[in-house]
Amino acid sequence: MTGSLFIITAASGTGKTSLVKQLIATTNDLTVSVSHTTRSPRPGEIDGHHYHFTTEMAFVDAVNNSEFLEHAKVFDNYYGTKEQSVRAQLEAGVDVILEIDWQGALQVKKIFVDAVMIFILPPSVATLRQRLSARGQDSQEIIEKRLAGSVTEMAQYVNFDYVVINDNFEVALAELKAIIIADRQTLARQQDRYASTIAALVGTQA
Repeated sequence: MTGSLFIITAASGTGKTSLVKQLIATTNDLTVSVSHTTRSPRPGEIDGHHYHFTTEMAFVDAVNNSEFLEHAKVFDNYYGTKEQSVRAQLEAGVDVILEIDWQGALQVKKIFVDAVMIFILPPSVATLRQRLSARGQDSQEIIEKRLAGSVTEMAQYVNFDYVVINDNFEVALAELKAIIIADRQTLARQQDRYASTIAALVGTQA
């Protein structure tokens, strides 16, 4: 059985990474694809776990070799998802999350038309500013730059299938889980997963 592809997008500081981390920890047969980036690691980030950190030259070479499922330049740094690794996980029957920006999400949707797209929004711009500042990972200049682009970025929610408001972490997490669970109960996936059971129940009508 082929896995499902979930695309989760949000403005920086919305809490997407924390939500995805907990979602992975509490949901079976679900993994997150590790993206490649040319930005420097933040404190505590591990190469190969949080991102595959690479040089701009190596990244551009991979783009020229058509190795990326999607790629984009965000805040002066490149980000991208290797296509081969995603397809291998899906073919193994594992549901895969792509935690990417809206530009990449729209690129992937053209290739994986059945991908489930989820946009996470903050409850307010003031909350977004507070969360960005509380991380203590970026300078005030970077924070203001991210906020300036956040309105344009968040306006892309209309291109997604689901919207989750991350006001309360536990509620937002439960809503994300509900989307995953609902997708696993669709007709196509249940027919694939329980083909013999359904055939035994309804015979030749299956």
